[in-house]
Amino acid sequence: MRKEKAASPVDLRTHVGSVALANPVLTASGTSGHGAELEAYFPLASLGAVVVKSLSAEAWAGNPAPRVHETAGGMLNSVGLQGPGVEAWLEHDLPLLEAAGARVVASIWGTTVEGYGKAAAMLADAAACVVAVEVNLSCPNVEARRSVFAHSVSATTEAIAATASCGRPRWAKLSPNVTDVCEIAGAALGAGAEALTLVNTVMGMAIDPATRRPRLGGGGGGLSGPAIHPVAVRAVYECRAAFPDAPIVGVGGVATGEDAVELLVAGASAVQVGTATFADPRAPARVLEQLERWCRGHNVSRVTELIGASHVPG
Repeated sequence: MRKEKAASPVDLRTHVGSVALANPVLTASGTSGHGAELEAYFPLASLGAVVVKSLSAEAWAGNPAPRVHETAGGMLNSVGLQGPGVEAWLEHDLPLLEAAGARVVASIWGTTVEGYGKAAAMLADAAACVVAVEVNLSCPNVEARRSVFAHSVSATTEAIAATASCGRPRWAKLSPNVTDVCEIAGAALGAGAEALTLVNTVMGMAIDPATRRPRLGGGGGGLSGPAIHPVAVRAVYECRAAFPDAPIVGVGGVATGEDAVELLVAGASAVQVGTATFADPRAPARVLEQLERWCRGHNVSRVTELIGASHVPG
């Protein structure tokens, strides 16, 4: 009996600027903890990288409960960037990620430009497994930051410039809650960001009709999940067209391998899986498996063939 020929392996390697990744599937900040929480479900070393929850220079309490509310198309959250601070994370959480063999992207934020700079400087001597720093300019869940940083060209420029002391490639995580994301993206790239992460959550709100009160303790929150996937696709597509050489990480509603492919062909070099992880902790690993299977089924031998393919004239 003739044996069936084994399918050729798909080359999943990619780059986000100067950062080489074994594959293009990452976790999204704020959806899988500060460290190795997901290691119980799949090997973290199997992902392109683990992007940890955003950290400020000091510990931050976050917003009052309730912090999460399920919606028809995803989830509203108002966690408010709760975290232990960079120093505690370096001491307690990073060693677990390093032991797991994960490539790590540290996410940072601040209430001021100086806060961004301080958090970045504290990462300068981090372990080599920290391959990049994602500068979160765009969380909508801290009231004092709603009208600054990723909503402003000048504030974006100042915050990115202040984070150079981290000594690692910086990815600017931007907001979809602006008139022209390309304008903000240009400011981030001009100030020294090596890549763009597109996009953070869309500002939203849910009110309980019976109590007439917001369902989240912080009032409004950030909408994530399938509902914002088309928003992310458009942002990635437009920024790829405006900045053809800028590396982009796509994030927003990635729940399947085909969702990941859509962001890749729009112009992303890698994608992040976030909200899907709350329902299925194996979601990042499953998306990676589905992505590889999709490539085999469509005769794609290298994942880099997909990147920006929608911009190539037919």
